[in-house]
Amino acid sequence: MLFEMLADAANAAPQNKFGFREALEAGGAISYSVVTVLAIMSFGSFFILFTKWWDQSKILNQAQNSLGAFWKAPSLREGAAKLDKDSPWRLIVDEALLAESQHGQMSNALDAHDWLNGSLSRAETLINARLAQGLPFLATVGATAPFVGLFGTVVGIYRALIAIGIAGSASIDKVAGPVGEALIMTALGLLVAVPAVLAYNYLQARNKLLAEGLAAYANDILANIASKGAIKPARWTVVPTKK
Repeated sequence: MLFEMLADAANAAPQNKFGFREALEAGGAISYSVVTVLAIMSFGSFFILFTKWWDQSKILNQAQNSLGAFWKAPSLREGAAKLDKDSPWRLIVDEALLAESQHGQMSNALDAHDWLNGSLSRAETLINARLAQGLPFLATVGATAPFVGLFGTVVGIYRALIAIGIAGSASIDKVAGPVGEALIMTALGLLVAVPAVLAYNYLQARNKLLAEGLAAYANDILANIASKGAIKPARWTVVPTKK
């Protein structure tokens, strides 16, 4: 008898109609569209974060593991063979060697230093552009996700006002659903935007470290070629160890 009374009381208790799923169902196509857009933004942000972090870590590891052997080689050409073929460090030295051979084929009096420096600068620009790929998406998500959520918020508030107008009073049962939907959209927008901004700043800082290391490495390559192999850097590793 006691269990039957408890079961009847549980069945008679009001059911929660203000959960996340209920808010989406109440919002209809607009709520589902907003959540879908935010989900795509979030997935893209984390995908870019992990893939770019992996690429950056790979380049840093290549610097730590290979540049020492590279600079110990008798010549740049022999040292290049010790670097990974897909490494930006290999790309820079290959461009330097190519520019050196091309300058010897030129008939005019173009300064060798200017030609080599321009070739190395182009290689650095190409590498930095590849490293920056995907970061504009993070910046866009960080800037627009709160407004996407705000759009859902505005729609929820609008629906609450309509419910108040129809009912003639602002009773909690009339406005709780639309207002809850509005707050959920605001929270989702921030939940997507904040990680995107943090990821953007983090990856940008690591790209800056890599750009500085690449610039120093290219300068050492240029000095080595200009001195016919006499000048080599005092430190084998030109990239900070911070990861």
